[in-house]
Amino acid sequence: MKKLAPEIYRQRLIIEGFYTIELTPSKLEECLKELSAELGMTIIFGPIVKDLAGAVNPVHKGFECVLIWAESGAAFYTWNKNKFFTIDIYTCKRFDPKLAVKFMKNFLGATEIVSRDVS
Repeated sequence: MKKLAPEIYRQRLIIEGFYTIELTPSKLEECLKELSAELGMTIIFGPIVKDLAGAVNPVHKGFECVLIWAESGAAFYTWNKNKFFTIDIYTCKRFDPKLAVKFMKNFLGATEIVSRDVS
């Protein structure tokens, strides 16, 4: 892919896995706030945590979470039935992907986790 606007740094990381903890809106807000601090990101809006998708399609019953950083943001989704999660992190500031993966694994008690840096 041709790199457009090379003067703008961009980093993308996708993390997926299976969680073991009990998820609640407040627990997910805590997760995103702590992830922000861990990565050195500045929260300017959110986190917003909703459980709306399951009303449209029961397969997607879980939580939808978004967070806007001054450095970009994150979108985090969970599926209750499978105890599965995915988080997409996009920033214009360098961060250590291994740190993000380790944090998510520990916070969610992930039994299996995969990640892909798509920068």
